[in-house]
Amino acid sequence: MEMVGFDNGVRLDPVLQATDDEFGGVTVEVKDGTKPETFAVLLRNSLSMWNRQGKQGVWIKFPKGLENLHDIAAREGLECHHAERDYLMMINWIPMTPSTLPGNATHRVTIGAIVLNDRREVLVVQEKKGKFRGIWKIPTGTANAGEGIEDAAKREVKEETGIDTEFSDILSFKVLPSAFFRWTEMTFFCAMRPTSFDIQTQESEIDAAEWMPVDAFAAQPFAMEDEVCRHVIDLCYAKLGKGYSGWTPNEVKSNLDDKPSVLYFNPHDLYKSARASANDP
Repeated sequence: MEMVGFDNGVRLDPVLQATDDEFGGVTVEVKDGTKPETFAVLLRNSLSMWNRQGKQGVWIKFPKGLENLHDIAAREGLECHHAERDYLMMINWIPMTPSTLPGNATHRVTIGAIVLNDRREVLVVQEKKGKFRGIWKIPTGTANAGEGIEDAAKREVKEETGIDTEFSDILSFKVLPSAFFRWTEMTFFCAMRPTSFDIQTQESEIDAAEWMPVDAFAAQPFAMEDEVCRHVIDLCYAKLGKGYSGWTPNEVKSNLDDKPSVLYFNPHDLYKSARASANDP
């Protein structure tokens, strides 16, 4: 937690251990067992040193159990950035200029799973509570932190119905601004292939689940009245007709990133259009 600071080779008072980031700032992870009086001195020394060094954004992560340090940091000018179940992140912008530190998360990702079998049936559920109670709908849910779209879709289907699936493609997505504590909600509608068929309903959240003919699903009064549901039904028919291809995940690497990322696109249409363009005179 504590280290000796140096500024242009000059030994300074003890400071917090910090890691430089690529944007000219520093990140500190406060360790369990840090005493308030020690932290107050180290933080004051550190902010003074970082200011002289021309550092910019300061990120200090407090693990759960060190709530007694939050007020100390706030008195030194730090502000709360975001909180999770196991930590609180506080920030400080050192230069006398408008802060360019990014805000907290602005979006949350949810999925809608369109699971179709070879009998022109779609996997549907009825939820125990909420605005969709009593309505047959496709499995839906929220992606966990760090979870990819395809993994979230497979997990939600498995949790709600017990059905194992393979991810096929993203057929469409919906954007709902300011849906959840001012976050924008992005729902990705995913086509899934079932690899098992015996339903085991999630008792805590789901009242019923079944394989329903797409025609019967489309005939629900709610489906005929709700615009989003009508588009989901259109996606079901388009996928059954094999004339609609969505975006498939493709792992890509960049020299600028440490980890591979996933790029979604329609490879058939992309490469067909690219070849046609390349052959144009």
